[in-house]
Amino acid sequence: MLILRELRPAFSLVVLFTVFTGFLLPEAFTGAVQLALPFQANGSLLTQNGQVVGSAIIGQNFSSPKYFAPRPSALTGTDAKGNTIATPYDASESGASNLAPTSAALLTSVQQRVAAYVKAFGPGPVPADAVTASGSGLDPDISLANALRQAPAVAAARHLSTPTVVNLVNQMTHHAAFGIVGTDHVNVLQLNLALDQLPAT
Repeated sequence: MLILRELRPAFSLVVLFTVFTGFLLPEAFTGAVQLALPFQANGSLLTQNGQVVGSAIIGQNFSSPKYFAPRPSALTGTDAKGNTIATPYDASESGASNLAPTSAALLTSVQQRVAAYVKAFGPGPVPADAVTASGSGLDPDISLANALRQAPAVAAARHLSTPTVVNLVNQMTHHAAFGIVGTDHVNVLQLNLALDQLPAT
């Protein structure tokens, strides 16, 4: 009986804190965030014609010249035979190449990306984010400089004027907080969805 008297308060506290921290508190926080930030709380989902097409916080792989290209993704997987294959922007995983700055493989990869970028978008400065992969492999944004470099080629592929596409890029740009925190960047999926809404010429 003495043992039961000692255990009862401890058991009661376990039950109380389990209910409070395991159920009531999470529900309260979830409800508060749903009210204050419903878009973010529900995954920052983006829709087109009533259908969910992706999330604003998870990048997608765009390869058509009619769309802005995302930052390179170093994600890899395996095929049915166990061979390593590229799986860019596979949202079921996240990771980087983990290659050191002195890696010959990394240098070769960057050189190949630079050549492909210049071929696609013409000669000129190549933004760093256009040829280097992010740590997550799912980066949804590209720098403003990268987007502006791609704009003429995207405009040509869509038979639009370059100023029209550049103006859209500027409208969709998220500027550095207070002008100093972060960099000017554009969400690729949001930009491409907005691009599809432009009237054809």
